[in-house]
Amino acid sequence: MASPGEHASFLPPVLTFLAAAVVGVPVFRWLGQSAVLGYLVAGVLIGPSGLSLIAEPETAASVAEIGVVLLLFIVGLELHLSQLVSMRRDIFGLGTAQLVLCALVLGGAGILAGQPVAAASVVGIALALSATAVALQLLEERGDLGSAYGSRAFAVLLFQDLSVVGILALMPLIASAGHGTGGPWLGEAAASTGRVLAAILAVVLVGRYGLNPFFRLLAASRAREVMTAAALLVVLGTAMLMEKVGLSMAMGAFLAGILLAESNFRHQLEADIEPFRGMLLGLFFMSVGMSIDGGLVKAVWPALFGATLAAILVKVALVAGLFRLFGSDTIGALRGAAVLAPAGEFAFVLLPQAGDLGLTGPTATRFAVALAALTMLIGPILAKGLDRLIDWRLARVSNAGEESPTELAEGAAEARVLVIGFGRFGQILTQVLLAEGIPVTVIDKDVEQLRAATRFGFRIYYGDGTRLDVLRAAGIGKAEIVCLCVDDREAALKIVDIVHEEFASVRTFVRAYDRLHAVELMNRDVDFQIRETSESALAFGRAALEGLGLSPEAAAARAEDVRKRDIARLVLQQAGALPDGTWLGGAEPGELRPEPLTEPVRPARALNAETRDLLGQDRAEAAERVLAKPAPRRADAEDEAPAGAEDEAEFEAEGAGRDG
Repeated sequence: MASPGEHASFLPPVLTFLAAAVVGVPVFRWLGQSAVLGYLVAGVLIGPSGLSLIAEPETAASVAEIGVVLLLFIVGLELHLSQLVSMRRDIFGLGTAQLVLCALVLGGAGILAGQPVAAASVVGIALALSATAVALQLLEERGDLGSAYGSRAFAVLLFQDLSVVGILALMPLIASAGHGTGGPWLGEAAASTGRVLAAILAVVLVGRYGLNPFFRLLAASRAREVMTAAALLVVLGTAMLMEKVGLSMAMGAFLAGILLAESNFRHQLEADIEPFRGMLLGLFFMSVGMSIDGGLVKAVWPALFGATLAAILVKVALVAGLFRLFGSDTIGALRGAAVLAPAGEFAFVLLPQAGDLGLTGPTATRFAVALAALTMLIGPILAKGLDRLIDWRLARVSNAGEESPTELAEGAAEARVLVIGFGRFGQILTQVLLAEGIPVTVIDKDVEQLRAATRFGFRIYYGDGTRLDVLRAAGIGKAEIVCLCVDDREAALKIVDIVHEEFASVRTFVRAYDRLHAVELMNRDVDFQIRETSESALAFGRAALEGLGLSPEAAAARAEDVRKRDIARLVLQQAGALPDGTWLGGAEPGELRPEPLTEPVRPARALNAETRDLLGQDRAEAAERVLAKPAPRRADAEDEAPAGAEDEAEFEAEGAGRDG
């Protein structure tokens, strides 16, 4: 029988990983760097090249790959098949061009460095691939995954995942190129392709006709943990199937996500998977840091770091040029190229296999693996530096433009209103200002929204509105009002704090995300706030009353009465002085429960058993109360209700009273 010490032997490495994450990531976030970099450096420190706290890094790497799998599954859930079809030009056009061009250039550099053609080809392909986990994490942190350049970057990553099966099949051909053994390879490639197509067809059929009934059956059990287990089963099962037939596990998970994107259970699955995804993805980044060969780095560090910088810069230049060719603007092309610069996770699969096939020697394999790992370590730093350089350059150009003699007077006039955020809310707001002829300056970090703003004739500034230097460069010091129309509540609060601290004379008009956000804004003494749905909902209700026969005047008066009472309750909630004497109507801290502004004329009723169960109604107690009462006198036969109907009505009334 195993001793308690043997049972607990897994705890030290687990605690080591957790400690490294909770220390490393906050430090690098405080330094303004990506969380990816924090994980990578933490992996270096606890790995064989650092403090050697983890005895078997390979075991951690095999588990950590599941983090990438779950990441691709969640990305797949956010896409629809129609979106994927619309991306086909970027997937197969831009993706093919990026992989081929980068592989040729990087492989050619290897040949010039004295490597054999076969070895240089494999290393060039491995470095041409991009790190899916790093790129998606960077895009997620920026909030740019849905932007134009983010979509193109994702299309390139998707093509790379699709191409891995072909690359793995190509490597034996390269190894046997000088031995005339092409026939067996062709047969093996055909068989591999057949297995892949059969597996994809099976996954599509099961996903299309089996998954929704399966999840409905599990949902009926009302066991939350079973739904979580089922979500992991679907993701990991599909990933393993794709791995068995030669595709990547990440590709299988992405396919499963696509198939479930239209499911009614999509949001539940995403919520169940998210905690596992975050922790395992962090473990993956730490495993990459642990894979760096410290001895090799010390021995050949000038050549290794020089090759790392050269590989990153070459990829940035080539990919940025291709992005421009496929329609991206210069800024988007540079940002997209920067997130794709690090070598991919599959480099750690391709390079060891190349060594086993004799394509690369032991020293060359170790050098290439260290080079790929260092690109993942240095790439996020350069991407962050490029972001800051772009912002600084845009701010400098904007400042220079404001001070030019021909635009000085116009700039002063156009600085009356500064609108931060040009989404749906900001666009409607600026229509009103435009109709009055008031000049507007717009700040947004979404390139597509800024392109839309050019049709309005506004002054436009690309940048993050939560940054003081961006606000200064956009001319907030000359503005009378700043209108915050962003849909990020934390960003709105941060901007309010900056404006009140640095520009006390500028009035703040803010779009509130919800009621709680409105209270937080009122506590910050903003000049005006409005919940984004309140006025439209009141107008909707007024129209509904008119549709039910009320006169327009009566409907408007009723809506105005509700508006006034709602504002009064909001003020009480801000002051913590509600009539019941509890803060926020008895809700938990940080929560506002919806309360009726008009006293209901009757208690709420649950109309079926499922609703009564959902609302916590004790049906057994209600039944006992009904059975304890004397049977009612029956009416004449023609007036008699069906047997048990009166008891059932009273049973429902009992339950409805408690629910109310």
